[in-house]
Amino acid sequence: MTVTFLILLLLVFAAAGFFLGRGRALAAAQGDARRLHSLPNYYGWYGAIMAFLPALAVLTIWVVAQPIFIERQISGIFPVEQFAVEADRILLMADIRRVALGIDSAVAAGALSAADAIALNVESDDVRARLSEVGVALGSAVTAEVLQAAQRYRELAGTGALFRSIFTILVAVLALAYAIKITHSAMRARNRVEMVVLGVLMLASTVAILTTIGIVLSMLSETYRFSTMYPFGDFLFGLTWSPTFQGNSQLGLLPLLWGTIYITLVAMLVAVPTGLFTAIYLAEYASPRVRSVVKPLIEVIAGIPTVVFGLFALVTVGPFLREWIAEPTGLGTSGSSVMTAGIVIGILNVPFISSLADDIMNAVPQSLRDGSYGLGATKSETVRQVILPAALPGIVGAILLAASRAIGETMIVTMGAGASAKLDLNPFEAMTTITVKIVSQLTGDLEFNSAETLVAFALGMTLFMITLGLNVFALWVVRRYREQYE
Repeated sequence: MTVTFLILLLLVFAAAGFFLGRGRALAAAQGDARRLHSLPNYYGWYGAIMAFLPALAVLTIWVVAQPIFIERQISGIFPVEQFAVEADRILLMADIRRVALGIDSAVAAGALSAADAIALNVESDDVRARLSEVGVALGSAVTAEVLQAAQRYRELAGTGALFRSIFTILVAVLALAYAIKITHSAMRARNRVEMVVLGVLMLASTVAILTTIGIVLSMLSETYRFSTMYPFGDFLFGLTWSPTFQGNSQLGLLPLLWGTIYITLVAMLVAVPTGLFTAIYLAEYASPRVRSVVKPLIEVIAGIPTVVFGLFALVTVGPFLREWIAEPTGLGTSGSSVMTAGIVIGILNVPFISSLADDIMNAVPQSLRDGSYGLGATKSETVRQVILPAALPGIVGAILLAASRAIGETMIVTMGAGASAKLDLNPFEAMTTITVKIVSQLTGDLEFNSAETLVAFALGMTLFMITLGLNVFALWVVRRYREQYE
């Protein structure tokens, strides 16, 4: 049975557990629900939970542990040195899985019988050609050891799937039988169900934290692997970015970091004043009629796909800057530049800053405005000395969101700024960012076993640290300048 089918079967057991638990409770109360400690449905939900959750936990553990067990069993087929290097082990296991799944696909398609699949031999059969007939492409020739390991993989996977199904169903049946057995009129079913619900809510509340921890750990592990293949000092302080998959790559971070900071700086110089002034106008000066028209029109920008902004940068903004500024002043001859990407990313970020800043300024109590006016302050003085300090946390959050989006933007930079990694102060020269190079390094069917591919994780870790620094700085600004009101 597949994992999906098992989950559906567990849902059927859960439905059966609901009705059996509810019926058992009513039978124990002799049909009078008033004799029960909890409402009848709580007993039903307890039966459903017991039929589903323990078996699901077993299934999850089995799915995680089975590949590890199979890999350890297969490793005995090969010499120890082939599994000593992690990169070689990853490639070898990928080949084994690919061949095993290819044979299974051929059997499922009828191209091979089960007996023929077991009897496949590298010397007498062209395994690669046989599998390509059913659309299974293998990247390299299949050796006798790989075919033997793939057959062993299929055997272990089939046996594991059988025992997984039997054990999961057995746990579901036993847990449901136990739930029905202990169900009686005085059982606190409501308390037990609410404890499970509380656990689910707590688990949901920790998803963001667990996800962040998982991302950081995965990035750190792959970054460490990269550091074992390429000098990390050369990566952090290198001035040249020139990857070649034939070796002798120069993977200096500084040109990419400079391009990211430069383009983000230009974008924020466009987005922050424009977005903040727009928010002040909409919140404090615009009439309700004007606000009802202008704000939705500005927020439409946030719904435009970034690829459309990239085309706008490529076709309109880039040629305009080149013909009217760069070429007349002798600063450049290309439409792809830092200024092109920065301006378009700034326009993209205007709605984020204006909408969030507008909402937080509208949340400032009207009594603060009235008190300021009562002391003789003008509207501009009220905005500057009362509203903006009170709304500072929200404004900083809006700016941080815009900066994070500018740092992580890829499509606009690719189409508007080019792909040239270099250190230059000229804003009308083509440059690139970290995100663009992450994509380019992972483009194609590549295994994570070389410095040229693993550098993408080191670049991602760099972006994470930059974002973390922005958050820390924003927290410091909020605590330093926040106004406290009773």
